[in-house]
Amino acid sequence: MMQANRRELFAAFAALGLAPALCARAAAQGASTGAPTGRTEPFSWESLQSRAQALAGRSYRPQAKVEAAAAIDYDAVGTIRYRDDRTLAGGIRLFPLGRYAPNPVGIHIVENGRARTVPFSADLFTAEAGHAPPLGIAGFRAMTADGKSDWLAFQGASYFRTAGAQDQYGLSARGIAIDTGIDGREEFPAFTDFWIERTGAQGYTVYALLDGPSVTGAYRIASTKGANGVEQQVSAVLFFRRDVERLGIAPATSMFWYGEGNRASGSDWRPEIHDSDGLALLTGAGERLWRPLVNPPRPTLDSFADTNPRGFGLLQRDRAFDHYQDDGAFYDRRANLWVQPQGDWGRGQVMLYAFPTNSETVDNIVAFWNPADAPKAGQERQFDYRLSWGSTDPTVVPAIAHVVDQWTGAAGRPGAEPTPGARKLVVDFVGPALGGLDRQSGVTAEIVVTRGKLLAQAAYPVVGQANRWRVTADIAPEGQGPADVRLFLKRGTRALTETVLAPVFLP
Repeated sequence: MMQANRRELFAAFAALGLAPALCARAAAQGASTGAPTGRTEPFSWESLQSRAQALAGRSYRPQAKVEAAAAIDYDAVGTIRYRDDRTLAGGIRLFPLGRYAPNPVGIHIVENGRARTVPFSADLFTAEAGHAPPLGIAGFRAMTADGKSDWLAFQGASYFRTAGAQDQYGLSARGIAIDTGIDGREEFPAFTDFWIERTGAQGYTVYALLDGPSVTGAYRIASTKGANGVEQQVSAVLFFRRDVERLGIAPATSMFWYGEGNRASGSDWRPEIHDSDGLALLTGAGERLWRPLVNPPRPTLDSFADTNPRGFGLLQRDRAFDHYQDDGAFYDRRANLWVQPQGDWGRGQVMLYAFPTNSETVDNIVAFWNPADAPKAGQERQFDYRLSWGSTDPTVVPAIAHVVDQWTGAAGRPGAEPTPGARKLVVDFVGPALGGLDRQSGVTAEIVVTRGKLLAQAAYPVVGQANRWRVTADIAPEGQGPADVRLFLKRGTRALTETVLAPVFLP
C-alpha cells in the first residue's frame, strides 16, 4: 500500500496506466468538444472474458494520461458537475478527469444484449466560470432514487465502494491486490472499461475489464441497494501475464488513525477517528475471530491461515456518535464490508497489512484473501464471492459474546509504578452467552502469547453492566514487539466468546 493520502493515491493509481487499446482515448477525450453518437455492438459476459484473455496474451503497455488534468486539483474538480439531464440508465452519472484521476475510462450502457458506448463530450458537464473545463471521463456513480445522493461509485485503479445503509462512504473495495506489503513491488491494475446494465430501480450489474502489468481480468459485479445496505455478487475471471508472489482476492482498504485503545496516537480533538475498527473472520471450521485494528509504529503484515473461509471483512462495530463527535465525516455511520467466498477457495490465508498514519486522509489498512498456491504466468483463475455493505454486524450471534471495546495502557496495578517493558491489554465482551454468570460461575480467560510473556491476567463481570465481562492481561513483548495475544472466555471446555487476536506494542 502506498503511504499517501487518498487524493494522491488516486493520482498514483491512474498514473500506472490502463489498457493499450485505450492509449488514444486520452487525447481524444481531452480534445473533444462535441456530442458524438455512440456506437452499439453485441455484448456478453462470455465475450468480456474472451477479451480479457486475449489482452493477457499481449505485452502490457500503460496508457498515457491527460496531462492537462494536472491543473484540476481537488477543489477545482468539484466545480465540474455532470448534467442531471444526461443521467444514464436511470441513475448513472459520470466523474470528470482531474489531477487525482487523470486517466479516462470507457463507459458503455448495456441493454438487451447490446452495448452502447458513451463518448466524452464537454457538454456532458457544467463547469464554473474561471475554472478548468471538463477533459474526460474518470469513472461513474449510481444515484439514489431521488437523485440527491449516490450509493455506488467506481473511480481510480480497480477501486469501488458503496454508501452502505446510512448514506455514508467510508472504506473501499478493490478488484484485486498484487504484491501488497512487498516493498516497492505493489501493483495497482486498473479497470479500463465498464459496461453498465440496469437490473432494477436500485440495481446495476457492472462488467469491467481489468488490465495491469501482471494480470488481466473480467469482472461481473451485480449490485443492489436495499433498506439494510448494498449487496454485491462478484465474479472475477483472471488471466496472469506473469508470476505473482502475493495475490490478494476481495481486498478491502480502510483507515484507522486512533480509537479508544490508542487515544495517545491522535492529535485531533475528536475522541476517535477510523473507518473500521476490526477485522472479523469466520473460519472454515466455524471459529469466530476478531482482530482489533491498530495504527502500528511500523508496517505490519498479519496472516490467518484457513481452508475455505466462510467470511471475513473490515467492520465498524463502534456506532455511538458521542465516541467520535464528528458531525461532518460521521464515522459512526461508516459501512461494514463483509466478504462471503463462494465455491471452493481451498487453502490460503486472510492477510492484514497496516502501516503508520498521522492523518484521517490516509488509507493505511488492507485486508484480503491470499491463496496458498501463487498464480503462475499463463494461468487462469476464477473467484466468486458476495460483498455485503451495511451497518449491522454480520458476525454477531446470541450463542457467542463479541468484543465491544479494547484498550492498552501501562501494565501493573493501578496507582502503583508501571511494570517496565510491559503493557496492559483490556478487552470487554458483551452478549447473551454471558448472562447470569458471576465470579463463582467458573468462567476463565484462555490466553496465549507469542513473542512475549503473560505476566498477569484477570477475568470478571463489569459491575452494573448486563452481560458484559472484562479481561485484563499484562504482556511483556520480546524486544519492541509486537507480542501476539490470543484470548477468549470459556466455561469449562466451552468457549463463551469469539477469539481475540491482538498485537501488543511497547510505546
